[in-house]
Amino acid sequence: MQKILIIFNPHAGSGRAQKYLPLIKDYLQQQNIDFDVLATERSGHAQSLVQSADLANYQAVIAAGGDGTLFEIINGLMSHQADKRIPFGVIPVGTGNAFSRELGLMPTDWQKGIDIIAKKHIKTIDIGQAKTDTQSFYFLNIIGMGFVVNAGRTTLKIKKLGKSAYTFATLWETAKLKKHPIQLTMTLADGTTNDIDDDLVFVEVANSRYTGTSFLIAPDARIDDGLLDVIILKKISRPKILTLFPTIYSGKHVNYKEVETHKVKSITIKTPQPMPLMPDGEFIGETPVTIACLPSALKLFF
Repeated sequence: MQKILIIFNPHAGSGRAQKYLPLIKDYLQQQNIDFDVLATERSGHAQSLVQSADLANYQAVIAAGGDGTLFEIINGLMSHQADKRIPFGVIPVGTGNAFSRELGLMPTDWQKGIDIIAKKHIKTIDIGQAKTDTQSFYFLNIIGMGFVVNAGRTTLKIKKLGKSAYTFATLWETAKLKKHPIQLTMTLADGTTNDIDDDLVFVEVANSRYTGTSFLIAPDARIDDGLLDVIILKKISRPKILTLFPTIYSGKHVNYKEVETHKVKSITIKTPQPMPLMPDGEFIGETPVTIACLPSALKLFF
């Protein structure tokens, strides 16, 4: 295999990723994979490293970190011309690593991640693009607003708890449950439009199935179908959401009458006041926003 570029985030997994780097290097050498490793030093560094890299020198770029590292690498890759975008892979060593679930990987399944890369099986996948009044960025996994953003902010405060941080944060925010007036304009798979103007608890726009490691938020999402899955939680009581919450692990929450799902090519979201967005666990952008699926935009070791 031609040389691969590994973007390694030593701060992933609340700093636990650092201990995996020697193991990752040893295993790559055992697999006869030539590699360069660049370590990130700050937020946004992974994106700038990929943007400035001469990708012609590499067969692939690999994200060794969590979902935030992957988010930055995807945005870095998309800054290159389409014919210059090399395949990407995942070595999960973060807290969440929700996207890696699409590859059958759990957090810290770094060895299995390398095994997938070594097989050199490549799949062309979709990504999402979000455009606000001031920003444009790409996401691989999911972009949310409302309740999920508040839960995400709480998760950051208790991230050292590991995977359980997402669960505790969600339960904590349930106690402060709020709904928001939100207008949605969706372009569906058949080209028709569907408008919703209602008070909603959250809106999630998903390219892949999982969020927060184990929440099967979009059970019908596919990363290669040319569509995004929209999951909407409408007005709901606190007791009812506590009943609904455990079903997110199995994806059965979509059977509740308070939950609506749609498959869309694009969606525009407007609110009376700007509301923050959370793409792939990052806090970037605010409404109004237009989100579109970019079919077959990138290649993934799968």
